[in-house]
Amino acid sequence: MKGQREYAGEEKFSGHIVSDLLHKFSRWYELHRERELLASLSDEALKDIGVSRADVEHEAIRPFWDDPMHK
Repeated sequence: MKGQREYAGEEKFSGHIVSDLLHKFSRWYELHRERELLASLSDEALKDIGVSRADVEHEAIRPFWDDPMHK
């Protein structure tokens, strides 16, 4: 039954890859959405949280895969 154990190991490995990819895609969408929301805030709201419009513009142009937290 050696072949069955190898297959089960491969299935576990490929399941891990799929899980990692789903996590990565989810994180990229989260970053994209957060940057959109940040860009939509009013100048007053940005002032309240201590962020300048220039900071927002800098963040908004970053590509979705550019994750500062490396999650």
